[in-house]
Amino acid sequence: MQGSANLNLMIKAARKAARSLVKDFREVENLQVSAKGPGDFVSRADREAERIIKEELRGGRPTYGWLGEETGAEAGEDPTRRWIVDPLDGTTNFLHGLPHWAVSIALEHRGEVVAGVIYDPVKDEMFVAEKGQGAWMNDRRMRVSGRGAMIEAIFATGVPFGGRGTLPATLQDLARLMPVCAGVRRWGSAALDLAYVAAGRVDGYWERGISAWDMAAGLILVREAGGFAQGLRAGAKPLEDGGVIAGNAALFEPFAAIIRG
Repeated sequence: MQGSANLNLMIKAARKAARSLVKDFREVENLQVSAKGPGDFVSRADREAERIIKEELRGGRPTYGWLGEETGAEAGEDPTRRWIVDPLDGTTNFLHGLPHWAVSIALEHRGEVVAGVIYDPVKDEMFVAEKGQGAWMNDRRMRVSGRGAMIEAIFATGVPFGGRGTLPATLQDLARLMPVCAGVRRWGSAALDLAYVAAGRVDGYWERGISAWDMAAGLILVREAGGFAQGLRAGAKPLEDGGVIAGNAALFEPFAAIIRG
């Protein structure tokens, strides 16, 4: 895929941050046996990755606004554009030495995500999309799955942890969905869940109570791969809704009907 200058800048930033994170990820295994544990170390790794991304993106586009998981929101001279960044999506996996986490970078223009990059450095899978240009993984065009029967489909979600208030609703979702599908997966990275919908690896994904940086890049991946991505509430925008439903074209309506109750 021949991407725009903005997309190439995003890819470069993701790769640079990933190199730092991979070094830290190798160190996590050594820290697992320590009394203190790797928590503080991973927090520093997360912040350092965001610093690297911010330096790269701001260096190339100094007027754009910013929304990052670690550093929050900052207005730019250009009020129509902002970067939306999660430097380490799947922090808990990273913390436990599980090789399933990613760097997520999106570009928003006038409230719409127009480019997205999700990079899984452990598997060396670079998922990219740009408005009107399709979705790609390592130079291979991606399409959502073609399955049309719920009983043959598998779905991904995030199960709330640590006493989060969305747990009861999510358990109700699972109770309605699991009897009518082939299975539900919980991998621990919202960004990669959306990338996997775009790649046709899973047929749909939903999650409650997540932030804009968790899903922004994944939204355009799914849409450019021929799928649908909407807010949990019908008609709501996902970035404002705090929840998302995504799926292939054939199954989206019955899937969304089950989740929305």
